[in-house]
Amino acid sequence: MVKYTRISFSRLIRALESSSSQLSVSVVPVRSLSYLKPAFASKIQSADISVRLASPDRLQPKPDVSSLQFGKHFTDHMLKIEYHMSAGGWQQPCITPLEYLSLHPAAKVLHYAIELFEGMKAYRGVDGRIRIFRPDLNMERMNLSAARSGLPQFDSEQMIRCICRLISIDQEWVPHSESASLYIRPTLIGTEPTLGVASPESALLYTILCPVGSYFSGIGFKPVSLLADPRFVRAWPGGCGDRKVGSNYGPTIQIQKLAESQGFNQVLWLYGEDNQITEAGTMNCFIVHLNENGKQVVVTPNLNGLILPGITRQSILDLSREWGDYIVEERTVTMAELVQWHEENRLLEVFGAGTACVVCPVGLIQFKNTTLHIPTGEQKDPFFLRCLRTILDIQYGRVQHPWARAIDDC
Repeated sequence: MVKYTRISFSRLIRALESSSSQLSVSVVPVRSLSYLKPAFASKIQSADISVRLASPDRLQPKPDVSSLQFGKHFTDHMLKIEYHMSAGGWQQPCITPLEYLSLHPAAKVLHYAIELFEGMKAYRGVDGRIRIFRPDLNMERMNLSAARSGLPQFDSEQMIRCICRLISIDQEWVPHSESASLYIRPTLIGTEPTLGVASPESALLYTILCPVGSYFSGIGFKPVSLLADPRFVRAWPGGCGDRKVGSNYGPTIQIQKLAESQGFNQVLWLYGEDNQITEAGTMNCFIVHLNENGKQVVVTPNLNGLILPGITRQSILDLSREWGDYIVEERTVTMAELVQWHEENRLLEVFGAGTACVVCPVGLIQFKNTTLHIPTGEQKDPFFLRCLRTILDIQYGRVQHPWARAIDDC
């Protein structure tokens, strides 16, 4: 009987020296054992991806673009990559029909929220090519979240290639419209079936896709209203507010419902005795105002651990610095400053930014007993609209730009 095993060369020599029985040993390179490769893969290998297509009877009808709701419809396939420390790390990437996950009741994700996710989009360009937007930044952020959560990290480029392969298989789900896109949700969960707060020795990295229209259903591009209530805090210094983990989102639901019950669309999250502005709902926050010299200033909260390092946020900062006609600031911003700019008629725009919405103008902020009417939608040539148009031009291929990566180039 031939038995294959993986062993270090030094350990093999010691075993031979201590063995009293006659042994016949042949050294076979691991790469020659193709069927064992997944068990020995120390990192994700996109070239080894396996594909199992959905049967024709399992293919779902594609929804009309005009009826798309965020996160309601999912494509026919998904990407799954298991991680097992005992088997050498990352296993063979697999694309399968969309299916339910099978988890042990003791899986760490279910008890200790050991999980994280990302949000990306694929766009069908005016030239018919499908592109994803700055995926390297998403993968970098995902690995940072993994490190903070005690989950295994992975090779960003290999994961991007796996995602591109998944999109290419379900490419007809990418809307033929410039008002819609295909949302990409990479997710990493701890699956080890043991109780106890510790880094899991097994995990599952998977990606699902869903076609989406506007994130704010029923609102369209109308400026939203925000409730800024200092009683509630989303993140704090030393916490994980700058990581995209699910435990940052669940506890906000009750406060979001409170805001809606009072007639507001979203929550403006504050922190500290000086009421620092952090995020707007699930978006990064931008403010455009005039300084004391009449110069236009674009300011956004700095990356101090309280906010998510958004990809759209970084893109807006990069663009505004490239344009050069605004003073750009990343710093702590307080509600006192916002109120002062409003009282002195120097407040021009407030808007949120994120992958799901791109940009979202703000028209009103309720802070304690003060109602601030923001003239975001009244500007002749608003900054937020310039950002939106530029980013959309890149995403839909109207402008060739290195931020947009075609999936057939992966």
